[in-house]
Order: sequence, then structure tokens, then C-alpha cells
Amino acid sequence: MTKIRALVVEDSLTVRRRLVEVLSSDPAIEVVGEAENGQQAIEMCRALRPDVITLDMHLPVLDGVSATEHIMGHFPTPILIVSSSTNRGDLFKTYDALAAGAVDVLEKPTGEEDDGAWERKFLAAVKLVSRIRVITHVRARLGSVGRAALPHLDNAAFPPQKTSGQACSVIAIGASTGGPAALVNVLGDMPNNLQATVFVVLHIDEPFSSAFAEWLGSQTSHSVVYAVGGEPLISPTKGRVFMAPPGRHLIARAGRLLLNSEPERHSCRPSVDVLFESLALECPSQTVACLLTGMGRDGASGLLALRRAGAQTIAQDEASSVIYGMPREAALLGAAQSILPLSEIGTTITRLATKVSSA
Repeated sequence: MTKIRALVVEDSLTVRRRLVEVLSSDPAIEVVGEAENGQQAIEMCRALRPDVITLDMHLPVLDGVSATEHIMGHFPTPILIVSSSTNRGDLFKTYDALAAGAVDVLEKPTGEEDDGAWERKFLAAVKLVSRIRVITHVRARLGSVGRAALPHLDNAAFPPQKTSGQACSVIAIGASTGGPAALVNVLGDMPNNLQATVFVVLHIDEPFSSAFAEWLGSQTSHSVVYAVGGEPLISPTKGRVFMAPPGRHLIARAGRLLLNSEPERHSCRPSVDVLFESLALECPSQTVACLLTGMGRDGASGLLALRRAGAQTIAQDEASSVIYGMPREAALLGAAQSILPLSEIGTTITRLATKVSSA
């Protein structure tokens, strides 16, 4: 069995030795190099071509963001950020690295975890991240070979339906792994004066989610905030972007946004399905919904519910997805009217939302 070749980048010798120890304990993983600064990380990645990199954000010589940008620009390699930074400035650097192409982020152990819990999570994350390059790049080279055929979508099977819900103009977006960069791209292609309210559900683990809304707003021309509950779906909220806050489901009900802490869906809270299904009951004919890159199936059945209820629905295509999981599940269900590359989604949503809001 071919082992996963890992490069560990961490300036703290104590932490680096611990990461190497944990990785080396798994027979499926081989640590092929250790770097203590960002410049070394770039040089070792070029020379060793590892399958996966674990990367700290705070590094001498060249920080984690700069190292990520260079690696992803010159010899793309799956990167798992392993960081303990939780203040606003450090969180912004983590988001910058995710937007530059890092795949996922994991908090460093605090010492308060159950025995072996963090180590198991770390190993699982490294194995998952290491496979992403193979899934996306190999499939892109193979073209249609090895891809399951998607079903023929019969639009006549999904006739628009009248709804008694309150009329509104809504854009709903769900994303998971690879979502930070995808959201910047999509929102960046949408004007900030669009006459629609935008709702976003992103899977990102705490504590790294706490400042994401602020960062997303700084990367686009939109006002992005975490929902607090009680906001109206219609004006004066049009043009604003509301995100589901960490650990809370976001739903639409009786013309307002509500938050709850009900059980996870697909191991997720917030869940894309929960938001999409509530919009399918509330105002489907006035909703444009999109499911972006991500692992798992959250959002697929909700997108199908929206399409069946008369909403406009979109899924990101395989070639532009970091992980073709959630949008693939939606495509297989026939939930997406359009399957589009990331570069076309923002402008398509704008066109559809403009058409909906003027209807």
C-alpha cells in the first residue's frame, strides 16, 4: 500500500515533534519532511512533492498565508491548516489562506480533549485532505472517464407552484470545504445594490468561524453579518448578506429569520438543508438557491425541495469544486436546474434574482 506522504510545517519544535509523532503512528502515513518557516515549506514542497501539508499560520521568514499563495500558485498541494490562532487578526489570516487554496483548518490541541480524540481527528483530516488533489485533478485530466453519468433533468417534472408564503426576493447559498474562496468569488460577481436578501450557510468549525462574516464582508462590496434572529426577509434587509452563526440553524418563517439549536443534520449545525427546506415552505417562487463545493450531502435534498416548490436552483460543477460532494448529490437528485462553473454562478444568480424581484 502506498503511504500518504506528509510535510509538516511548524516553527515550534515541541509542537512539530508532536505532529510528526502522531502522523508517524499511523501506518498509512509517512512524514517526508519537516519545515520550521514558510520559505522552507516552499522549498521542501518543490523538492519532495508531498501528498499533503500541515501548515501553521504563524511562521518566521514567510508566514502561512504567503506560503499557501506560493505553493498553490506554483505546485498545488493539499494544505491542512493546523493553528491555535483565535483573535480577529489571526482568524483573518486563516481565512486568507483558505481563500488562497488551503483546503481545511484544524485547531491545535488544547490539552482538554478526551484521550486520543484530537489525534484521531487530526489523522482523519490529514487523510481526507490528502485525497482531494487526487479526486479533483485526476478527474479533470480524465475528462468524462470515471464519472458517473448524471440523470437527464426533465424540467416539466418540476412545474412552478403557487405559494401562500409572503412574497420576497431571496438568494440562498450553501457551502462547505472550499467554501471561503467560492463565496468570495460568487459574492464578488454580485452587485451590492441587488434587490434581494442573501442568506449563507457555511460549514466551518468553531473557533475559526467567529469572525468569518466580517472577513467575507472585507473581501467583497457586500455588508455581511451573522443573523441574530428576528430580521425581516423583505426590505429593509434587501442587499445585505446574513450568515448562519456558528452552531445555530438559520431558518425562514412567517416573513422573518429565526435561529435554533435543534439537532444536527448530516452532522452539521448550521445545516444548508434546514435553511433551504424552510425557504421551500416560505417563499420558493421568489428564491434563487445555490449549492457550492463541499464534502457530504447537506443541502442536496433541500435544493430539491426548493426546485419542486418553484425556486430557481443552481449547483457548482465538478471541475471548479474543491470537493464535488454536496453539489454532486444535488445533481444526482435532479435538484439543480443549472450546473455551472464557479466563474458563472455569481452573474447567473444576479440575472435570476433580478428577474425574480421584478416579477
